[in-house]
Amino acid sequence: MGDAPGFPGAFLESLENDPASVAFEQGERRVRRGELLAMIRRIAAAMREAGLGPGKGVAVRTEVTPEAFAAHMAAHALGCRVVGVRPGYPAAHLAHVLGAGNDAVVVDRSTAAEVRGAAGPLEVLSLGPCPGAADLLAGPAGPPLAAAGRPDDVAVLAFTSGSTGRPKGCAITYRALRAHWAWEPDMRPPVVEEMARGFERYLLFGTLASLVVMEFLGACLVGGGTAVIAEDDGRPAFPYAIERYGITGSIATVPKLCRMLDLLRDAPADVGSLRALMVSGSPLAPHRLAEAVERLGPVVYQGYGQTEAGSISMLTPADIAGRPERALTSVGRPHPAVEVAVRDAEGRDVGTGREGEIHVRSPYLMSGYWDDPDETRDVLRDGWLRTRDLGRTDEDGFLHLSGRTRDAVMVNAMVVYAGPIERALAAHPGVDEAYVAGAPDERTGEAVHAFVVPARAQAAPDPDALREWVRAELGDGSVPRTVTFVPEVPVAPSGKPDKRALLALLAPHAGARGPGQGPEPF
Repeated sequence: MGDAPGFPGAFLESLENDPASVAFEQGERRVRRGELLAMIRRIAAAMREAGLGPGKGVAVRTEVTPEAFAAHMAAHALGCRVVGVRPGYPAAHLAHVLGAGNDAVVVDRSTAAEVRGAAGPLEVLSLGPCPGAADLLAGPAGPPLAAAGRPDDVAVLAFTSGSTGRPKGCAITYRALRAHWAWEPDMRPPVVEEMARGFERYLLFGTLASLVVMEFLGACLVGGGTAVIAEDDGRPAFPYAIERYGITGSIATVPKLCRMLDLLRDAPADVGSLRALMVSGSPLAPHRLAEAVERLGPVVYQGYGQTEAGSISMLTPADIAGRPERALTSVGRPHPAVEVAVRDAEGRDVGTGREGEIHVRSPYLMSGYWDDPDETRDVLRDGWLRTRDLGRTDEDGFLHLSGRTRDAVMVNAMVVYAGPIERALAAHPGVDEAYVAGAPDERTGEAVHAFVVPARAQAAPDPDALREWVRAELGDGSVPRTVTFVPEVPVAPSGKPDKRALLALLAPHAGARGPGQGPEPF
């Protein structure tokens, strides 16, 4: 990389080189690249005045707006450690994330009240006038920015959903982001460049705290595209915002894709503008992937990655067209900069075709978990990351996933761990034992199902009361889809609870969305 500017230097240069083109579209509003650059400089000047700079921590809890994105980029330009705060954290988790080495927190009018009670001693900065907070947009635009991030400093602290009991922070360095194809066009292999060209009009939704959302937003903007923030018209964005705004590219969770396919079957919409749709976050059934390709055309990509490792592999339309019988059951081939090894429990490579745990090495791995050296040592060894996912590679280089070494469920593209839910349920006075397992679900990828042995001395508690109990402890994402009462738990030959046998007890209607299940995240 030589003397190339550090992150986000290439992005700032792209704004300066094309000031007249539109970066963001939100309703009738258009924010041109030159205006976005001026906004970033203004916010950076105010942040610098507040004492922020290399090594300082800045949490950002806002809605999805051009100003919010500008705040992220301004903090990065100053060399800060940026913590995107996900919506929906319970109060204790929010306080934990805000307290993870941050010096300030950025809010907007919609989030100020939520954050103020958990901010503690942090300085509160706002995007626009807000009582008790310094307005980052009130001052003049600052001077041109040079990327000040030190290569080995943490650029992004990406926290998990908190379903592990408390959120874990994955530390991504400035060096890693400088090597990432999303922000650095010279790092893009041809297959990624082809996909990125499809993001000329990118449907932006969700939260900027998501590395995946930011990854594809970067690919769009650096490539000269426009990020479209759709206005809510009461209809699902997939497919109706695609039709209304002429969207050419977006990302979609498996639930979003499946719901769109169902809607298109009953009420067709014109989605012919699509050129690239990246599906990620949870396993997609082969028959659903085939249906998506048949309905949408050769525009469907499938990605596999982790917060700890970034994007690991990608399945392309060309892969699907060339070897559909093999490609449809895979998550594609690893990116050129990514090495994948499949190893047994002793850490030995098992070779092509055999199943084992997937290990990954790449320039953009996390440097570790924030303030958690034991967990870091467990997953990072000799430059390799243990993904804790099981799979195999075939003779054509495709990666196939088969399960997880960890007891987890992937709900709406979020990892939900069984242990904390089991502990929460078992703490209820009406419960003697509780076990949790996941099962495939077309709308949420997978769903959480709880199996409860009621306390012997009293009637079984109300299922909705148990769901609310879990919600209060762990948040919406961990709420079980179903709660099944059992007199005792079947035991496997190993002596452990037999969760497969428990799942076999589910009623045929168990896949329906229960009254206690939280809303979809997007």
